[in-house]
Amino acid sequence: MTHAVITDTPAALPPPETPWQRLRREFMASKLAMFGLLLLLLAVGAAVLAPWISPQNPYDIGKLDIFDSKLPPGSAAADGSITYWLGTDGQARDLLSAIFYGLRTSLLVSGVSVAAALAIGSVAGLAAAYFGGWIDALVMRIVDIQLSFPAILVALILLAVLGKGVDKVIIALIVVQWAYFARAARGAALVERGKEYVEAAQCMSLGWRRVLLRHMLPNCMPPLIVIATIDLAHAIALESTLSFLGVGVPVTEPSLGMLIANGFEFLLSGHYWISFFPGIALALSIVGINLVGDHLRDVLNPHNAH
Repeated sequence: MTHAVITDTPAALPPPETPWQRLRREFMASKLAMFGLLLLLLAVGAAVLAPWISPQNPYDIGKLDIFDSKLPPGSAAADGSITYWLGTDGQARDLLSAIFYGLRTSLLVSGVSVAAALAIGSVAGLAAAYFGGWIDALVMRIVDIQLSFPAILVALILLAVLGKGVDKVIIALIVVQWAYFARAARGAALVERGKEYVEAAQCMSLGWRRVLLRHMLPNCMPPLIVIATIDLAHAIALESTLSFLGVGVPVTEPSLGMLIANGFEFLLSGHYWISFFPGIALALSIVGINLVGDHLRDVLNPHNAH
């Protein structure tokens, strides 16, 4: 009598999940994060495609009709060529088109300034943690002194000296923001400096630039990415505040803050839409960025990794 031998073949294990796959899975699991990402993508899309999707070029003086100034939402142009779905401002500009172009300026200024501040602050913080001694003391004392002043005050002082202009606003925002990245990069680098891969790189006599930029920086990036995302919303709000106060971008390249400022004088006369709709666009952009940044902070937190 023969007995059949039954062998259980173990099921093939799924391939291990990469960090990027885990990040995408956990990010997409949050409805709030996806809603924020949708708002952010809509803002970026409107800014990039503004010349093609805007019903009017709001800064082409030859296409503006003064008789169309301060029209309420849904009004048609005097010649019937266009419908102003969000109304017009005091200069007869279509508000929908002006918001699209304003988003371009706001996102450009904030994006460039945050990217530059991230680069400068990360290098400064990594160098301070790696070398220590007087370099660490000098960098961190400069950071402490700058962070002891309100950001808006530092920006106002710089713009009072530099003057108006998109490039001047970008410089002011870089100076205001780099200290946040330097402090965060230093804290992350202090943790990485004592790890074995750094000691191995030093034993191989690799240059300090290579150790910092090729080995330590990639491992310090997750918290810096989170700070950059959240700081992007702060930069947009700060730039809009500066433009609202009249010391930001010039009139020829208005941002959302300047559009809000242009309608401020008309609020009491009942023309609420001139400031209201740019304010809504600004608020939605900031909310979207904050929702994405908050969830990225949770996902990239190593204590939450499975």
